[in-house]
Amino acid sequence: MKTFVAWLVLVVMVTGCQSTAESAAPPSARPAGSATVVSQEAVDGRTDRLVIDSPAAGGERSVWVVKPAAWKPGSTGWRALYLLHGCCAGGGFDWLRTGEVARLTARLDAVVIVPEGGPMGWYADWRDGPGWETFHMTEVPRLVEPRYGVGARRAVAGFSMGGLGAFVYAARHPGMFEAAASFSGVLDTRDDVSGYRSFMAGNGVDTEDLWGDPSEWPEHNPADLAGRLKGLRLYTSSGDGEPGPLDHGDGPVDGTEAAIMRQNRNFATAAEKAGVKVTTDFYGNGTHTWPYWIRSFERALPLLLP
Repeated sequence: MKTFVAWLVLVVMVTGCQSTAESAAPPSARPAGSATVVSQEAVDGRTDRLVIDSPAAGGERSVWVVKPAAWKPGSTGWRALYLLHGCCAGGGFDWLRTGEVARLTARLDAVVIVPEGGPMGWYADWRDGPGWETFHMTEVPRLVEPRYGVGARRAVAGFSMGGLGAFVYAARHPGMFEAAASFSGVLDTRDDVSGYRSFMAGNGVDTEDLWGDPSEWPEHNPADLAGRLKGLRLYTSSGDGEPGPLDHGDGPVDGTEAAIMRQNRNFATAAEKAGVKVTTDFYGNGTHTWPYWIRSFERALPLLLP
């Protein structure tokens, strides 16, 4: 896990995403009132970008919406697929910049909703900071789903930090989703508590503000929440960190993905003990990089949106 933390610190340094403490008013100081959509713009023929003024998240936050090819204004009954992004740099649009998500979902009967989650948001309502969980699970569905005719059926997926978010949200909000998927997801933060505390501190984040005391981490740790995912269609994938077929030549072992694989196996073991069925794709050689996540996304789609 030390290699995982070292890699993440390197990413933060390279991308200039230093001291990424979540900047928002603490809960006691958040303004009263409901979230509102302050703007909507077309990114392309199928994709819109909405800006939501969010009391929970403490400011204006972006949400991208990709409509299915058959979508028309006023149409209803669409399913929703929420996609959650990873940490440190980039954001929600990472899912969309290659065009692969739009291509793969064009013929499906689902509206794809991609919310911003902060570079170090970790899909939680902070004790002293933004309320990402409230933003994603309350404000966004209330504002976005009616605009695009979404019905009652939803699925959620994410990569890296977003994999944690997908399983945590599905577990903590029973009945919200019928399927969840994680691609190289952070599925067992308690596998190395000191490592995560050090990594967060290096990015200006106090884990006490995020998840509370380590004794409280299980409420936001997928491996501890596995039993609460019973009845959902679940998919998780990870590589072993060795350069694989989607990498460019040989290279060193990706310590991040190796640690992620261990966490994924921990989650699978916890799920098995809890009697929860999980489709696992531990595909061997592969690194913590986008080509593997989009391949896993394509493989998971029949489970997410059958």
